Amino acid sequence: MVEMRMRDALREALREELLRDERVFLLGEDIGLYGGSYTVTKGLLDEFGAKRVIDTPIAESGIVGAGIGAAMAGMRPMVELMTINFSFLAMDQIVNNAAKLHYMSNGQINIPLVIRMASGGGSQLAATHSHSLEGMYAHFPGLRIVCPSNPADGKGLLKRAFRDDNTVIFIEHTANYSLKGEVPDDEDYLVEFGKATVVREGTDVTLIGYSGSVHQATRAATMLAEQEDVDAEVIDLRTLRPLDMDTVIASVKKTNRAVVVEDDWKFGGFGGELSAQIMEQAFDWLDAPVARVSGKDVPMPYNRNLEFAALPSEEDVVDAVLSMF
Repeated sequence: MVEMRMRDALREALREELLRDERVFLLGEDIGLYGGSYTVTKGLLDEFGAKRVIDTPIAESGIVGAGIGAAMAGMRPMVELMTINFSFLAMDQIVNNAAKLHYMSNGQINIPLVIRMASGGGSQLAATHSHSLEGMYAHFPGLRIVCPSNPADGKGLLKRAFRDDNTVIFIEHTANYSLKGEVPDDEDYLVEFGKATVVREGTDVTLIGYSGSVHQATRAATMLAEQEDVDAEVIDLRTLRPLDMDTVIASVKKTNRAVVVEDDWKFGGFGGELSAQIMEQAFDWLDAPVARVSGKDVPMPYNRNLEFAALPSEEDVVDAVLSMF
């Protein structure tokens, strides 16, 4: 095991995949000379050259379209979009082509494409650069939605993404790039999709999160234990498509209470899908309605204090839990 930051674990995964498979190449804005907006691709241009680490024009639809075409031709491309907000410009390519061509070709065409995006608030990037769109992309069949919360999962899930024959939307929370953690020193290390993990065992309530909200849920669990003598279990979903509801339902049947935590807005957010599935599959085990802790229903403010007020907090999670008893 080696301790490294999330950005370094992701870079190591990309480097290992470039070395492993000559079909792998990277393309995106400023990923070469500049090293990527969050330095994830730093140094890869020098090692692999401009034919495998390609700086592109500022044209998200064209970048993703080129990736789709290359995947159809047998390559294994990775497209980096600077931020998930810019993916709006490539929605037609992602939703109508990448997600559907396998189905519409009767299985004759696969799109083994990895699309990396940075997501989430908390970095003072204001309303047009702070979206959390994981749940929106999870809505579309044909896409894999991956949301790592720690460096080990970041590396293992990204390496696994390159081996999938479907398009993988790989979403990295901006607040996690500097997060440190132990990462297996293994070129064959993979984390399978559709396998949630129990981050913390508990008996009184289940806290469910993904990406950045896993850390909020974990900190809230510590507060609950220290201040309220409430034993919370914390689940990291890891992927939203495929979604591991078996782990979630097993936990809820044990704790009899559930709180879903996410940065996204509550109205139409992925937390509503999770809540509905818990109610459908574990209603008889619930001692209280499923609670959702989400971002406030406003565009993200630029002001730092207002931004924190707009995002869910550990105190919000604690209050949601205490309201169930």
